[in-house]
Amino acid sequence: MIDGILTDAETRMGKSVDSLRSELIKIRTGRAHPSLLDQIVVDYYGTDTPINQVANVTVEDSRTLAVAPWEKQMVSVVEKAIMNSGLGLNPSTAGNLIRIPMPPLTEERRRELVKVVKNEGENTKVAVRNIRRDANSDLKELLKEKEISEDESRQAEDNVQKITDKYVAGVDEVIAVKEKELMEI
Repeated sequence: MIDGILTDAETRMGKSVDSLRSELIKIRTGRAHPSLLDQIVVDYYGTDTPINQVANVTVEDSRTLAVAPWEKQMVSVVEKAIMNSGLGLNPSTAGNLIRIPMPPLTEERRRELVKVVKNEGENTKVAVRNIRRDANSDLKELLKEKEISEDESRQAEDNVQKITDKYVAGVDEVIAVKEKELMEI
C-alpha cells in the first residue's frame, strides 16, 4: 500500500517535470530549434495539421530553420501559418524551401522570457507540492483506517518529502539551465 502511494507520487512528479521541459522547449532562445514550430498548425485539405506532419523541419545553421513542405501547393500555406503564429518569425521562400531566420533577442526580451521561465517553474513546483499533499492525505487515510501504524505513516511521509525535495531540485535545475541558455548571447 505505502509503496504504491510512493510510486504513484514519484511517477506523477516526474510527469510534472517532463511537462515543464516540454513547455520550456517552446520558449525561444535565439537559436534555431525545430521544436519551435511544433505548436504551429496548418490547414491541410480542411484539417488542422501540425507543421511537422506536412513538412520537413530542419536546422540549417544556428540561427536559421529550413522548412520543406512535402507538397508544392503547401509552401504558401505553411509560410502564412508561420507568419501568423505570433512567434515573431519572418519566413522567406525560395522555390520549395522556406527559410526562417531567428532574429536575435534583445536584452529586455531575454529578461521577460526569464520571468516566464521562472513562472512556469513555480507552477510546476506547486504541482509537485500538490502531489505531495495528495500522497500524505492518502497515508493519513490509511492510518485512520488502521491499515498502517503511526511509525509507518511517519516514515512514509518522510519518504514522500524526500521525493518531493528531489523533484523540486530537478525543477530548479531545469530552470537554471533554461535561464542560462536565454541569457547567452
